Formats: sequence, C-alpha cells, structure tokens
Amino acid sequence: MSDSAYAIDVGRDNFDAVVLQGSAATPVLVDFWAPWCAPCRALAPMLDKLAAEMAGRFVLAKLNTDLYPDIAGRYGIRGIPDVKVFIAGEVVDAFTGVLPERELRAFLERVIPSSVAPLVARARAVRETGDAGQALALLADAAAVDAGDEALVFEQAETLLALDRAQDAAAALAALEAPDRVRARPVRDRSRLEALQARTTLRAHARADAAALAAAAARVPVDCAAKLAYADALAAGGDYDTALRELLAIVATNRGFGDDVGRTRMLTIFAALGGDSDLVRRYRRELAAVINR
Repeated sequence: MSDSAYAIDVGRDNFDAVVLQGSAATPVLVDFWAPWCAPCRALAPMLDKLAAEMAGRFVLAKLNTDLYPDIAGRYGIRGIPDVKVFIAGEVVDAFTGVLPERELRAFLERVIPSSVAPLVARARAVRETGDAGQALALLADAAAVDAGDEALVFEQAETLLALDRAQDAAAALAALEAPDRVRARPVRDRSRLEALQARTTLRAHARADAAALAAAAARVPVDCAAKLAYADALAAGGDYDTALRELLAIVATNRGFGDDVGRTRMLTIFAALGGDSDLVRRYRRELAAVINR
C-alpha cells in the first residue's frame, strides 16, 4: 500500500526481518489487508495517521493477504482487516475489523510502550531515594518529549506531592481530563487518577500546628470543627488511620455537621487509599455501623 519512515509493505522476502527481528527493537503493528476489502481501506488511513503522530513508537507493516496467504495462514487470519502487534517477535495483542479512531488510539496507548517510559522510571527511582527535586528535573526532560503521557503525569503528581506542592499536582492531574486531551488520549488508569486527586485534596489541608490541633480535638464535649481541622492535618501528613478515627467521631457526634463533612472526608481518604486497603475495609464497616445504629 505505501512505504514511509513508519510504514512499510511486507511480504515473503522481508516479513521476518521487519516484523520478527525488527520488533526486538521497536514494536511492529502488522495490518493484514486485501485490495478488495472496504473495511481495510477505512482502517488504513487511521493507521497511517497514528503511525506518523506516534513517530517512531512503533513500525506499521502492511501485508496483502491475497499475495501472501501463507503468512496470513501462519497467524490464523480468518477475517480482515486483522491487526496484530509484535514485540520481540511475538504477538502481544490484536484486533479484527475497524475500530473508531478513539478506540484505536486507546488500543495503541495501551499496548505500545511509551517513548518516555525509561525517563519516568528513572525519575521514580530518584524520587524514592528522597531527591524529589532531581526527579522533577528528569520529568521535565520527559515532558519535552511527550508531555501528555499518562504515566509521566502521574509521576509528576507524585513528585509534586513529595515537594508539598499539592496545588501544582492537582493542576497536572486536571490536564489529563481536559476535553481535547481526553478525545485524543482517554485516561486508562482512572482508579489511580482518582486516588491521586484525592491525595492532592487531602494535602491541601496541611497545617503546621499539629499539637494545638490535637489538643483542641481532644476536648470534651466533642468539638466537631476542631476534630475536622485535626483530621485534615493528619490526612495531609499521611496519618490516615488517626484521621479516619477523628472523622468517624464527627459522624457519630453530629452527622449533619458541615453538611455531613465527616463522612464525605472519609470517602476522600478511602479514594486516596484505594479499595484494596485493609484500613478502608475496616473503616467502611465502622462507618456503616455508626450510620445504621
């Protein structure tokens, strides 16, 4: 069909070199097609467009099944268009038929390794050693290559949180949900996005006067406002267990306080921790017991 920097016609003479050997260095997407196939003609321009847009993240190989039925048979092609992704000589994913462009983009984003993945991994390792400032610099280098990469944005948010820059972390995450970005690259890991968003919300309540807040929260009778301020400070510092205990006390004392803020703040912490957390499971049970008593 066409040859370019990122798309090449393959057949018996070059299939092994381009696809099997070539995919050891760069993923290869093979489009099995035929000239008489109308759906093939509908899919081809989208594949060409995305191969150019993703510039070098994968090679688009096109195989005419009428000319090379033996190769098509080797890979079990029964209907076309059939698209298979090869990495290190093996098929790692595939689809048959024509996908809408949005779904095709999502498929490629899921299966094709990110061009900035090595830099993001290096930045994560540096952050985990405690050098968040250097990690942020590495992420800036990655952003110069692909600022919209989802894993990159998540790591930026983690690093900004480590630097106590919750507002900047929230802005970075918000960019993932901008309408233009969502149309082009839908968020894949929404649970992680929601957890990070919850953590940025909690960190926005950071306070320095923890001792005074603790003393006010311990007063009898219960001071719900003081307990809320203390719980927010605890959550901002990552002490979710104690924060949840204080918030549960607010719910038990005055469910209507602050428009049910005790319960809603607990839900924010649940989102930050994720559904698999033992802490979340325990406090969900305790919350339900307080509400239903």
